[in-house]
Amino acid sequence: MYDTSRRSLLGASGALLAAPALAQARWPARPIQMLCPWAAGGGTDAVLRIVATLLEKELGQPINVVNRTGGSGVVGHAAIAAAAPDGYTLGIITAEICMLHWQGLTEVTYRNFTPLGLMNNDPPGIQVASNSRYQDVRALAEAIKASRPGQFKCSGTGQGGIWHLALAGWLMAMGLPAAHVRWVPSNGAAPAMQDLVAGGLDFTTNSVVEARAMLDANRAKSLAVMSNERLGAFPSIPTLKEAMGIEYATGAWRGIAGPANLPAEVKTQMNAALDRVFKSAEYVGFMNNRGFGLTYADAEGFGRHMAEADTSLGDAMKAAGLART
Repeated sequence: MYDTSRRSLLGASGALLAAPALAQARWPARPIQMLCPWAAGGGTDAVLRIVATLLEKELGQPINVVNRTGGSGVVGHAAIAAAAPDGYTLGIITAEICMLHWQGLTEVTYRNFTPLGLMNNDPPGIQVASNSRYQDVRALAEAIKASRPGQFKCSGTGQGGIWHLALAGWLMAMGLPAAHVRWVPSNGAAPAMQDLVAGGLDFTTNSVVEARAMLDANRAKSLAVMSNERLGAFPSIPTLKEAMGIEYATGAWRGIAGPANLPAEVKTQMNAALDRVFKSAEYVGFMNNRGFGLTYADAEGFGRHMAEADTSLGDAMKAAGLART
């Protein structure tokens, strides 16, 4: 009788001890949702989908990509920031998160996220038409410095977009007012490049990836990239530092993040998984084939990157008269 009762008590104690362990299953124990603030078929969507596909192999759970568009990126970014901090709703955040709040479009900033990994950065190139009189960036810069305000025209995106701020930052790095060159708003890089080769613009400051069709057709030329290093997919294009001695870099970057206060286990596992994804042959091949810039930073480095971007983009927006806060 004694032995039977003792075994029952031990069994009950074991069950009690096992209950918390069962309740705290290792992450991830179920599918993960990854939100994309931009439309399906675009560059950000493409980067997230290849990352998600490779993460499924690393984490052993399905990853569902959901496009939450609207408000120039506000809707999707806000949805990621507002998600439950349990690791089951993550997403891709872009350079716009360091711009939108300066424009007064949202109160969400990079501080509302847990950075997990920077996966890509596409710096802008400075493109001219193939028949332009300016065949190197120094000649173009000297002509801009000698010009009257508004004489030169540039485009690449809408008013206040990332490529507009890239122009403003470059002008400021040369000691010129941020609005010295007239910005011609466009519906994106493709129409801007069409306008460039048709003679309606003097140059553009969109990414080299977006200019690739015109470059390959020998209808345009990229004089320099606003990057600290040459691009792997376009190794012949010099950096601004190489061509002009100017240490100015910016870009349309993309990284994986979650809401603030993610559990340490999620951060640790995602850091290791994203590092392996970035180094994988599949990811490198996909990015090189598309011409996307291969730039990586771990969670800590991504956090620093966003803080620096927020300051530099804010300064450019203020100087260009585009900031409302």
